[in-house]
Amino acid sequence: MPGTNLTRAEARTRAELLNVEAYDVELDLSSAREGGTFRSTTVVRFSATTPGASSFIDLIAPAVTEIVLNGEALPLSGFADSRIALPGLRAENELRVVADCAYTNTGEGLHRFVDPVDGETYLYTQFEVPDARRVFAVFEQPDLKAAFRFTVTAPTGWVVVSNSPTPEPAGEGDTQVWSFEPTPRMSSYITALVAGPYVGVFDEYAAGEQRVPLGVYCRPSLKEYLDADDIFAVTKQGFDYFQEKFDFDYPFAKYDQLFVPEFNAGAMENAGCVTFRDQYVFRSKVTDAAYEARAATILHELAHMWFGDLVTMEWWNDLWLNESFATFAEVVCQAEAPGSKWPHSWTTFANQMKTWAYRQDQLPSTHPIMAEINDLEDVQVNFDGITYAKGASVLKQLVAYVGQDAFFAGVRAYFKRHAWGNTRLADLLGALEEASGRDLKTWSKAWLETAGINLLRPELRINTDGDIESFAVLQEAPALPAGARGEAVLRPHRIAIGLYELVDGALVRTDRIELDVEGPRTEVPELVGRHRPAVLLLNDDDLSYAKIRLDEDSLAVVTAHLGDFEHSLPRALCWAATWDMTRDGELATRDYLSLALSGLQRETDIGVVQSVHRQVKLALELYTDPAWREQGLQRWAAACEESLRAAEPGSDHQLAWARALAAVARTDGQLALLAGLLDGSVEVAGLAVDTELRWSLLARLAATGRADEAAIEAELARDNTSSGAERAANCRAARPTAEAKAAAWASVVESDELTNYVQEAVISGFLQADQRELLAEYTAKYFAAVKGVWESRSHEISQQIIGGLYPAYQVSQATLDATDAWLAEADPAPALRRQVVEARAGIERALKAQVADRTLGQ
Repeated sequence: MPGTNLTRAEARTRAELLNVEAYDVELDLSSAREGGTFRSTTVVRFSATTPGASSFIDLIAPAVTEIVLNGEALPLSGFADSRIALPGLRAENELRVVADCAYTNTGEGLHRFVDPVDGETYLYTQFEVPDARRVFAVFEQPDLKAAFRFTVTAPTGWVVVSNSPTPEPAGEGDTQVWSFEPTPRMSSYITALVAGPYVGVFDEYAAGEQRVPLGVYCRPSLKEYLDADDIFAVTKQGFDYFQEKFDFDYPFAKYDQLFVPEFNAGAMENAGCVTFRDQYVFRSKVTDAAYEARAATILHELAHMWFGDLVTMEWWNDLWLNESFATFAEVVCQAEAPGSKWPHSWTTFANQMKTWAYRQDQLPSTHPIMAEINDLEDVQVNFDGITYAKGASVLKQLVAYVGQDAFFAGVRAYFKRHAWGNTRLADLLGALEEASGRDLKTWSKAWLETAGINLLRPELRINTDGDIESFAVLQEAPALPAGARGEAVLRPHRIAIGLYELVDGALVRTDRIELDVEGPRTEVPELVGRHRPAVLLLNDDDLSYAKIRLDEDSLAVVTAHLGDFEHSLPRALCWAATWDMTRDGELATRDYLSLALSGLQRETDIGVVQSVHRQVKLALELYTDPAWREQGLQRWAAACEESLRAAEPGSDHQLAWARALAAVARTDGQLALLAGLLDGSVEVAGLAVDTELRWSLLARLAATGRADEAAIEAELARDNTSSGAERAANCRAARPTAEAKAAAWASVVESDELTNYVQEAVISGFLQADQRELLAEYTAKYFAAVKGVWESRSHEISQQIIGGLYPAYQVSQATLDATDAWLAEADPAPALRRQVVEARAGIERALKAQVADRTLGQ
């Protein structure tokens, strides 16, 4: 029985049989305020290459009331297991399906949300990967493109937005009808509908004779915070850059960006109708790193309009290329576009995206960038650090290999050749080979078809005069984690080696050597005879994808002067190297803490500062010898308080240190400071204790037993919004009592009434590193419940629970044993097994790091 799954073999067979022409989809949302179900009517016209053959169309719905194929009614019993059987197809076919589909609160299909501020109902769709079938009957696979015409009945006064420009609604009375023009040919997963009393701000992109209407939307309760001018500015910058680089005009009739509630991802590239999580409408002060992240997301989705929407992957095994290209495009645009506010975006990429990739690539679930996607369950767990971050890192290296001009020349040819069609990786590589004259087959095999990460380290000999007698780059291929498929391999790397000297207290690059690293050992004769610099930095400029190590003398200089690098990128590379050494048990956590306390005082890049804050906290909670853990946490918390008070008033650094303190405050004095900031009896000059910071302060007070239910209710009364309700749920779950934990657990595991965002907040509050003893009993409860959760909940909801409630803070052999016993006995589905195995790897790594901290730190 297929359930809600679809295999690649089934999709291939269906694509060989069918050619889909067009859909007419009518949705009656007139009862959206009441919820429940809505009427969905689909008429789809398609041809079949083999008359008389059978196939199926996809639909997930509580009820189907009509199935008519070529004028003949089919039995309703033909709807089963998320499919409608289609027997006896003709050469040309017309299918009509009428169904009662369900609104959701999980962020999948047609999500329904009621804003507590105005009591109004807001809807939006989210279809990637396979959830258009929750809204209308559809051949749900990316290579069966078609034109889509949507007709929507909705309450009068609502705004309705889709892929095509919004028409004037017709009709009078309580409801009206919006009849959209057909879309160009596109895949079903990028169709979209957003409906409700949203408010919009409008502009236009103009270039020569070209005019593209632009819209930005949000709920009225967020309108005062919507900085549409900044959003439009980034959007227009992206239009300029991408149209020049791609030599292909924006392919759709308009471009709307809609900030919607309870959105699971960062954003979704629906053609001309992009949806974003509305946390990107900032209600409180945020650091510049948040604005940079929002701009990156805007550019990422805009790049998808060409790469993904205009030209679309044939099947989900090329999901990596779709996401990697958009990730690369977002960063290169920020780095190079005239007037960009974030020309240092490659620093952010090295600091965040590549760190994510390195972590993912060392899990037992590591896989080649070109992953084998056999069915929908495979792809739904493959939106990971390899698909996005490693893929983009490798694309960056490919650009260095073929040259940026040749790369974009190939991309331009690719768009022109395959516009409105579907492709495979070979189509892009073929275009790049033509443009560059390089054979990319060997490169592809080494980088795209193998798993794991290489490690580069220097080997050098220095004579008594301080000159370099020999220098080589050693390449290692660490064994893949137990359970991972494939074998570790050495790869070709194009890297730079940076030579740095201390000049007036700053680490300044005095020379740079670029070379190809091949095999286990690559000699670097250009360095022989030179005086040894203060720091020798492998992979300078971050050209390749590899872990790096510093020689002993360079590490000593970096430890003392990490914050003194003249530019942000080499600092980010050294931060990443030392963090990786900590995770690998080569650097004691307490030594990483000392490095952080020294380097952060001179680190100017706020994104790096905030990343290191998170990494230090994680290391102290998981990687530190338990006997030293509290001492380390107290040292870190004291540094956070000291840095908060010393930071420039009103600066991003001040806000970052305030948040860091709110996450770890532990002494009576520190908790009293949090309480004082919250009630206004204490002030720190320049620090705005606004809505979001208030909730962060209260969360820590709740987790330490300093704030009760009355305090939480009082704060919710101040912020009676959906975000406030989520933060209040988080605070309740964080309280250090058996009753609070039992209530939180029951609301997530034993009930399915929570929305996706409230559930996420409860899970986050439930797991507290300082509450290990209180949470110990839930290890057995987790393994008793997890399979049932997987089988009964939607993908997004079950993934939250499986990953979020795993006993990650119970770092012990007993947790490993319990996990192994469950894996052996439960016979979990492959996607469920993967999530639990990944969580288990965190315990295994933490145990090793704790031993290293105990031995190296003495």
